[in-house]
Amino acid sequence: MFKLHAQCKALKEASRKLASFSGQKKNHCLKTVQRALARHQPRILQANALDVKQAQEAGIAAGYIDRLLLTPKRFEGMLSSIEVVVNSADPVGVSHKTWTVGNGLKIQKVSVPMGVIAIVYESRPNVTLDAFALAFKAGSAILLRGSSSALASNKAIVSSIREGLKEAGVEEDMVCLVEDPSREAVNQLLNYTDCIDLVIPRGGAGLIQLVTQNSKIPFIETGLGNCHLYVDASADLDMALNILENAKLQRVSVCNACETLLVHEAVAEAFLKKVGAKLASRVELRACERARQHLEAQVATEADFHEEFGDAILAVKVVDTLEEAISHINHYGTRHSETIVTENYTRALAFSNAVDAACVYINASTRFTDGGEFGFGAEMGVSTQKMHVRGPVGLEALVTEKYVVFGSGQTRPD
Repeated sequence: MFKLHAQCKALKEASRKLASFSGQKKNHCLKTVQRALARHQPRILQANALDVKQAQEAGIAAGYIDRLLLTPKRFEGMLSSIEVVVNSADPVGVSHKTWTVGNGLKIQKVSVPMGVIAIVYESRPNVTLDAFALAFKAGSAILLRGSSSALASNKAIVSSIREGLKEAGVEEDMVCLVEDPSREAVNQLLNYTDCIDLVIPRGGAGLIQLVTQNSKIPFIETGLGNCHLYVDASADLDMALNILENAKLQRVSVCNACETLLVHEAVAEAFLKKVGAKLASRVELRACERARQHLEAQVATEADFHEEFGDAILAVKVVDTLEEAISHINHYGTRHSETIVTENYTRALAFSNAVDAACVYINASTRFTDGGEFGFGAEMGVSTQKMHVRGPVGLEALVTEKYVVFGSGQTRPD
């Protein structure tokens, strides 16, 4: 593991130089990287095709292969996300507050870079570029440890990023890729308190648990997505059906996809008949006994309501009250994204106040929980913890603060 520690030490040295870059210089570097990536698009897509082929041969589920896949359209989206980051305000050097105390000391609270950020993630090669761009704009170097299934894609992307940094006249070691896919490599980097300042796990339950239980370095926990859609008694049922279709089926494997449908008993018969007609041929339905009176479905087990399926599977339950829906979500949910469809403002407000989640929606799909959709351009993940950041992790969450104190010779008396 000497090589990994050497990588991290090189990142630490590079981060000290990056911390002094102006916003203009960082933007110039990001644009140069963007051009390098565009130039190497055929090579990156070819590498990704190799990863996808190997995943298919290994029998990996279609939903996860979809997360791995880079199409020309998705690649253009990755390049566009850099543009949004470039056009975003520099989060470094922002003075949040300035005040003077009784002895004349002037105290300023200012944002500064984290230093070195390590992100441990699975499958999605677009995260490789998003994570680099966000960390770089936030003034931090980044260590990238993706999954073995995306290794060829990640190597091609990081190679192009480093080429772009070199062309911009700055150190390539502001970004490094861990090519060792072993769990031992992750366990090792979680101990490098001397050269890593923040760890972000992004992936399945096993990966997140590995990091949160073993890291000696502060971390941002990006959570699982057992997301719910609750159809209230006053809901516009056609709107609810459209939202459900989008939230469940647009991309079944992502963390902001809907996994459980809750329906108020007053509209259960009417709405569930619509669900059956619209979705039954495309989604495996697992429902409670009351829901099965209006819907052809398998019997839902207790485990189904805990599950983040990551597939075309939907758990369904009929509830008697808004309060029962809220209680169900707070018990089974993962504090990620929850939505209510209702025409009643009072009930919408009660739902948004009582549901414990990073993102709560009223009459909209959970699929919007995304850095790009929130105007961040990209994200490091979706945090479900309550400190120090919650929801999509964008630029403002990737800096820390220091107090700068201006004096004129003051000394503290006994």
